[in-house]
Amino acid sequence: MKLENDLENDPIKSLVWRIAIPSMVAQFVSVLYSIVDRIYIGNIPLIGDTALAGVGVCAPVVTMISAFASLIGLGGSPLLSMRMGAKKEEEAQKILANSFLMICICSVFLMAVFFPLREPMLRLFGASDVTYPYADGYFWVYLCGTPFALLSVGLNQFIICQGFAKKGMLSVVLGAVMNIVLDPIFIFAFDMGVEGAALATVISQVVSCAYVLFVLFGKKVQVRITFGGYRFSVARQILALGFSPFLIIAIDNVMIIAMNAVLQYYGGGGLGDRLVVCATIAQSFMLIVTMPLGGISGGTQTILAYNYGARQHDRVRQAQKYILLLCLGFVTLMFVLSRLIGPLFTQLFTPDVSLQAEAFEAIKIFTLAILPLGIQYELVDGFTAMGQVKLSLFLSFFRKFVYFASLFIIPIFWGAKAAFFAEPVSDVLGPIVTIVVHRWAIRKILD
Repeated sequence: MKLENDLENDPIKSLVWRIAIPSMVAQFVSVLYSIVDRIYIGNIPLIGDTALAGVGVCAPVVTMISAFASLIGLGGSPLLSMRMGAKKEEEAQKILANSFLMICICSVFLMAVFFPLREPMLRLFGASDVTYPYADGYFWVYLCGTPFALLSVGLNQFIICQGFAKKGMLSVVLGAVMNIVLDPIFIFAFDMGVEGAALATVISQVVSCAYVLFVLFGKKVQVRITFGGYRFSVARQILALGFSPFLIIAIDNVMIIAMNAVLQYYGGGGLGDRLVVCATIAQSFMLIVTMPLGGISGGTQTILAYNYGARQHDRVRQAQKYILLLCLGFVTLMFVLSRLIGPLFTQLFTPDVSLQAEAFEAIKIFTLAILPLGIQYELVDGFTAMGQVKLSLFLSFFRKFVYFASLFIIPIFWGAKAAFFAEPVSDVLGPIVTIVVHRWAIRKILD
């Protein structure tokens, strides 16, 4: 069997590049799912800004659903890599089989729970009487594609963790290209509005899901999907390790929900909806930062997990150094681009010139401290890759705690717009604590 990447023997520097870059590109492309939807929706004649605010309210709920794919995918894939590194292929097979079953069960459960709770959830998350019809129109269609969304995102991790980063990237690219093509057809040609945007996304996820299943049921991967060997003990291990990234994503969504609620509370009627649009645009830009950054730090987890399982600790240290440098290089580039192309980015979402200017100011605030964020992502994901869930959870929780404290305190003194500064405050204080903990813990973990 020809491996795309030999996790045990290939030179670490080239291995990091060959896995990180496709993983980063895959995550960047996956951002297009939501951003392309928002761009087209924001340009719907007459109702664009209102519809965009409605879809912005939907965004955290949609991402919350995908967090369950991360719960299983990012919980099972490091375990699978560790078992492969330890040459325990039968155990690796059980991990994938249990993960596949868990994703299927989870997707059905989520649909059953979220369908009847759509209105109270969206209202709670910041939908006003004006924006609710658009939020609900997008959300109910998206919910219909939940099984495909979870399978494509969750199982893709099991392709990447076996060293097939390019195949993992291709699964995402296929869906994104399909989404870009279908969005204008459904939204404008068929005059379906926000429902058309959601339908384009669902069809795209079906295509990605089909490709992922084709790869994992095929003969090119070392560990394939099989049926049987289901064990509660295996499921518990997957959930224990996946709980950290799941909680991070879930809390990220609560952060967006809380931001929308704070903006509505301190901004009042018209200003509140306007600030939610600015936050939606700024958060869309932040997705271009955090998703590819997570692709670098998360995609390369397989290098750390495999060599940690194989007890090749020098390779683990070496890999972390190169991954960290790559993360820092990426966030530096994105900081510069936020200043250079920010105004152009806002024009994609709204033709309102004054709203474009306000959204650009929001982008500059949100990205003020993204350089330390590169350190945070790599060190926390590194702990997760080596099974150190308690440390990764603590560090993630601390950063989120700083964010929430800032979000609720700052607007009291400086008004609604000042709520945007919660992001840079947490992006500075969180990484400082993470660096201190990593210097204290990493030697004990490896030695």
